[in-house]
Amino acid sequence: MSLIDPRAIIDPRAVIGENVTIGPWSIIGPDVVLGTGTIIESHVIIKGPTTIGKNNRVYQFSTLGEDTPDLKYKGEPTTLTIGDNNIIREGVTIHRGTVQDRGDTRIGNNNLIMAYAHIGHDSVIGNHCILVNNAALAGHVVIEDWAILGGFTLVHQFCTIGSHCFTGMGSAIGKDLPAYVMANGNPAGAKSINAEGLKRRGFSKEEIAAINKGFKLIYRRGLTVDESLKELSVLAESFSVINPLIESLKTSSRGILR
Repeated sequence: MSLIDPRAIIDPRAVIGENVTIGPWSIIGPDVVLGTGTIIESHVIIKGPTTIGKNNRVYQFSTLGEDTPDLKYKGEPTTLTIGDNNIIREGVTIHRGTVQDRGDTRIGNNNLIMAYAHIGHDSVIGNHCILVNNAALAGHVVIEDWAILGGFTLVHQFCTIGSHCFTGMGSAIGKDLPAYVMANGNPAGAKSINAEGLKRRGFSKEEIAAINKGFKLIYRRGLTVDESLKELSVLAESFSVINPLIESLKTSSRGILR
């Protein structure tokens, strides 16, 4: 049984799952799907086509599934897809995609998106990520699993933030950030690996030491990316945790942040 406040406005073409709660003065538009157990607080606007999975909680004054302001967008029926168990705090804005790219903005599972964060069109966020207050992603950004973006972090379009990365408060990210790396500053620079985060997630001392060695190969030896990749490949033969770092370098389209 769903608990829908009579002051909420629900389009008849919306699909509301079991045990969904919708607060007063929230607006749920056509082609919106809300999964089982999801809670929508008051004054939330959700436009479709948008699909939201199970057990999410969306706080007041957030707007999900709005058209992108990107000037190339001409009203095409693009989508927003949100997984399960996400917390979306006050005043968050998440735009749908554009047909020139994926056509879909996608949020995974178990993410915490804090107050006034913005996720632009066609961006992809993995699982277990945290966007602290006022973090902002331009269009076409990829945030991989377990990444944490400090408050007021700005990410340029088409950038990728690798898994287990951490950005300091007020960082301006203009290039790809390889897996495991901590960055800070405006423009941001790579500082070290996210050792504390890796400890909390169960990485062994030996694995963390190997990742730190990989970081130094890239950032402390004066090697080119190709030279770093050769040495990282040797290190990966003993430590598979190096493979995400290798993949970050191989797939980078904007060049890595130095």
